[in-house]
Amino acid sequence: MATVVELSPTSEQCEFVLGLPVNKKTPPRKAQNSIISITMVAMVNNTDQPSHLNSSTEWFPDGLNGDQHEASKHLSIKAPVYNWSPQTQGIIFSSVQYGMMLMQGPGGYLAGKLGTKKVVGIALLGSSLLTLCIPLAANLGLAFLLATRAVQGLTQGAGYGGQFALWQKWAPPNERSRLCSIAMSGMILGIFAVLLVGGIISEALGWPFVFYIFGSIGVVCCLLWLILVYDDPVSHPWISSPEKEYILSSLDQQFNSEEQPLPIKAMLKSLPLWSMCLCSMTHQWLVNTLIIYTPTYISSVFKVNIRDNGLLSSLPFFVAWVIGILGGLLADFLLSKNFRLITVRKIITILGNTPPAALVVALPYVQSSYIATTTFLTLSCGLSPLCQSGVYINALDIAPRYASLLMGTSRGLAHSSAVMVPIVAGFFLNQDSEFGWRNFFFVLFAINLFGLIIYLVFAKADIQEWARERKLTRL
Repeated sequence: MATVVELSPTSEQCEFVLGLPVNKKTPPRKAQNSIISITMVAMVNNTDQPSHLNSSTEWFPDGLNGDQHEASKHLSIKAPVYNWSPQTQGIIFSSVQYGMMLMQGPGGYLAGKLGTKKVVGIALLGSSLLTLCIPLAANLGLAFLLATRAVQGLTQGAGYGGQFALWQKWAPPNERSRLCSIAMSGMILGIFAVLLVGGIISEALGWPFVFYIFGSIGVVCCLLWLILVYDDPVSHPWISSPEKEYILSSLDQQFNSEEQPLPIKAMLKSLPLWSMCLCSMTHQWLVNTLIIYTPTYISSVFKVNIRDNGLLSSLPFFVAWVIGILGGLLADFLLSKNFRLITVRKIITILGNTPPAALVVALPYVQSSYIATTTFLTLSCGLSPLCQSGVYINALDIAPRYASLLMGTSRGLAHSSAVMVPIVAGFFLNQDSEFGWRNFFFVLFAINLFGLIIYLVFAKADIQEWARERKLTRL
């Protein structure tokens, strides 16, 4: 068996060649998935809901105290408004997640067989075209909207799961945390962009144009992806020979010399693998709560217009984008200081789970303070991407040769939380809006803590026996 070549992390060219295309791809896809979070504020007539603020509420900065009723009338002139209950909104939010949950594992497998370039490129094109169809589907009726978002989830799931195959062939072991965090931070950048711009577009042109603009951007980024991205260093025409040699030699141990059957039984019995999947799922419960309900929570508590809602909702995700990148640098720094790999993965995962969940639980108790609420939301959302350098890339440690399948499958299972979050939130909020937020956040904290404990007990970072190359002898 070949040994891993230990080299110092110096592949800046790998960051350029691999990181740039991935980040060009990820923002539009994740942005397309998040558009409904900000446009829902404009799509639904919620002006009759009572505010949670009272006379003791802190003074708002200029521009944040607009007349909600007048803003809603202004928006309804430019685009249709629907009478959807919180439960119906939850169903709409979750409809895209079923396909994402089902297709991430198959997407990773297909990318490993057919190539990431083809799988992700086709998936991004399909998602972009369906984004353009969302306003029409909403006008045709709720059933058409749910069906369109469900099919869109299938394309997004295939694309999201498929991207992980790149790391098998591009990311040297000592640089994985940094490269993966830079690439995956593109998802957060996409959320930031759509929340920041989506409110402004909705107020100026109407909410359908948010879908039209970001759907068109997705088509353009699909073309960039097909032009700029290559499946491995060998096929890339612009990479230098020393850089190619460095990447290939550092990954020499982790490629199949020949096809071998999947050790499915061993995978199903692997506690480190199950702990990774469970922790990913419980952390995604937190992440999806922040992505889906940040604009709704701000609208419910502070009654701001959609433009200011977008500005306030986007701030946490900008901070998250920055911290997500810094988290990868922190993980690689700790590894360079001879910290054990499993220790680094667990430390980063703790930081990305416990403080954000605790801050979310505290939100209902500081809702009378605009500054405190904004600060807590920003810190919670900002710290959560640290897990990108922890539990989310653990499959590259324990089973690098099956990483695309396992990362896609684990994220697919994790997306079950994206299905459940809107349903559970809709149940609580439909009963009592004010206490509903508090109870929903307590459930979030309990789920998050449970998954983290399981991960801390059972997680590993060494290559599992079932993932090692098996020498086949022939008589």
